Amino acid sequence: MPDHSEQADETRERSAPTPALARLFSHRGFAVFLTARTLSSFSSQVQAVAVGWQIYMLTHTASALGWVGLAQFMPMFCFTLVAGHVADHFDRRFITAACQALESCGALVMAVGSLSGWLTPGMIYGMVALFGTARAFEMPSQQTFLPALVPPALFARAAALSSSLFQVASIMGPSVGGLLYGVGAGICYSVCTVGFGLASVATLCMRLEAPARVRRPMTLETVMGGLHFIRAHPEMMGAISLDLFAVLLGGATAMLPLYADSILHAGPTGLGVLRMAPALGALLVAVIFARWPLKRRAGEAMFAAVAVFGVATIIFGLSRSLVLSVVALAVLGGADVISVVVRGALVQLRTPDDMRGRVSAVNMLFIGSSNQLGEFESGMLASLIGPVEAVVLGGIGTIAVTLLWMRLFPDLRRLDRLDDIRPVR
Repeated sequence: MPDHSEQADETRERSAPTPALARLFSHRGFAVFLTARTLSSFSSQVQAVAVGWQIYMLTHTASALGWVGLAQFMPMFCFTLVAGHVADHFDRRFITAACQALESCGALVMAVGSLSGWLTPGMIYGMVALFGTARAFEMPSQQTFLPALVPPALFARAAALSSSLFQVASIMGPSVGGLLYGVGAGICYSVCTVGFGLASVATLCMRLEAPARVRRPMTLETVMGGLHFIRAHPEMMGAISLDLFAVLLGGATAMLPLYADSILHAGPTGLGVLRMAPALGALLVAVIFARWPLKRRAGEAMFAAVAVFGVATIIFGLSRSLVLSVVALAVLGGADVISVVVRGALVQLRTPDDMRGRVSAVNMLFIGSSNQLGEFESGMLASLIGPVEAVVLGGIGTIAVTLLWMRLFPDLRRLDRLDDIRPVR
């Protein structure tokens, strides 16, 4: 039997004269969620600039940048599926807040080490692995919050607004990080300490209305439940794996410290500008989506966006102009938002609440960890064939995967309206 009260609520959401943003913020906890996520994202971006530039200045090798990516990837690879099980059986809010508090403590250690002069490359790799472990548990829980805060009819708009603020943090973070690094890496890490700490407090203040969950013992079957669920739904598998290979092959951002120093000769401030550029493009597209959500032909839009991502990667790799490089990275970031919105709607709205933690964990394992693995791949390949060749080859590979996936996953290509997606019963 259909839930007529739920249908009536969604009809009112679509037809009510109240401005859309006002309707979004009328849902309790949504503003607090945005605050916590933005603070955490801002701190992560400041930290990424500081770590990338500091490790490159200590080693002056492209492979060192790749090892940073591997240090983040390994904990996520090892723990993310377990974290999904934990998110589905324990308080997701507390898990997220505890991880953010751990990140704050780790940033404090790096701040003290940098200010005192005893932070070595090996120690940086170790601390990066600690952050990777915390995020392996944090992200599957945090990604389940939005469907619990807003109804499906407003999800695409809420996801776009959340992405907008994430991109604002991604713009401010590299800029602030690049400027503060001129004073010292320790100052950057001190800012991260405060940011992660405030995010933890905000997360604890958030109130979620979640159904009671039946706790099950951790077994191989329950841990792998998210992967089995995604494999049973080809359009979800296609969306997640497409982003996996796009990020893995098109990992141009791993080379930004090298490009800023040796190719574009822009220094740490230029590195901040380069890191800001993808977020600037993503912010523009996210703001457009918040005002005019993607309504039709979502699957085709996703494939087109990933192809544009590959083209922009190639242009960035060949560029010797800071302006052209910034534009290419901005286009790259804008294209990525389209893919994120479509994939997020599929993963969060198609999945029942009692599975969201495990499914989000698989999504993070494929997408989140692929960022770090892509950095490792790009760093290693750049050390073998050169940074320009590595970036261009990655862009070509992204386009090739897009064309192949259009044939392998026709259900994803035919995906139409995002607000028609409902949980599988």
